[in-house]
Amino acid sequence: MTRLLVLAMLGLKPMTGYDIKVMLELSDAERWGGVLIGSIYNALKKLEKDGYIEVASIESTGHRQKAIYQITEKGRAHEQELIIEALEKSSVVYPTTLYSGVSFAFKLPKAKAVDALEKQKIILEQEEKAINAGYEAKLIAMQGELPALTQLAFDNMLEIVKVQSKFVHQAIEIMKKSDSLE
Repeated sequence: MTRLLVLAMLGLKPMTGYDIKVMLELSDAERWGGVLIGSIYNALKKLEKDGYIEVASIESTGHRQKAIYQITEKGRAHEQELIIEALEKSSVVYPTTLYSGVSFAFKLPKAKAVDALEKQKIILEQEEKAINAGYEAKLIAMQGELPALTQLAFDNMLEIVKVQSKFVHQAIEIMKKSDSLE
């Protein structure tokens, strides 16, 4: 995914590695894109080695030099391959850790199981706040108008968090009402 995001950013305009890093941080790519922002520098090196990007120019600021990268024609073709791959790949992800915990919650005292799920609720609430903050930052960066597919992605992320929150809430209610968790 990192390669796709780097190529996509360079497909917009030539940039330094730092510029790409800032843009991906601003758009909260770690959350929605599943990339570690620090990994873009390794991706840049590999993409350059593979001929997908090249150094367009070197910029000097003080005693430092910064490479400005641009996408090559080979890179544009690879970017399209990566987009198709991302669209085709299954995106169904289950909260398997949570499901495992719920499945074996009966091995815990009810109060401990409920307490653990209450903590999960807090984590999900924080995630919802983070998504909303990322959305607001993106709106500001885009001067109040998001592309329809970007809006759709934000809406979907929020819906996923809400569905998981509902699951956790229901699991807590079931646990509280039952005499035992078996």
